[in-house]
Amino acid sequence: MIDAESEIFRALADPTRRAVYQRLAGRELSVSELRQGLEISQPAVSQHLAVLRGAGLVGERRQGRFAFYRIEPAGLAPLIDWVARYQAFWPERVEKLKELLKEMDQ
Repeated sequence: MIDAESEIFRALADPTRRAVYQRLAGRELSVSELRQGLEISQPAVSQHLAVLRGAGLVGERRQGRFAFYRIEPAGLAPLIDWVARYQAFWPERVEKLKELLKEMDQ
């Protein structure tokens, strides 16, 4: 059984998934809107979204035959908890990571 942290790390390890995730920051987009500017097919974007949804990082809203995707900020909680356990070891680096995560959440 894969734990939540592993799923999140696996999902965000791929640079294309990170790009998709970052494009969703602060907005809700369809697959075709997400695909704009990426050099991958629409089915590939859908596959990346499925991995992000499976990790709890992205949510979906259906409107008729269209699906719109958004970041689920609570999905990062297991990652934030994991980082917190190591905060005593890497105070400066963890603070920088927190700042980055806050920026991504806005």
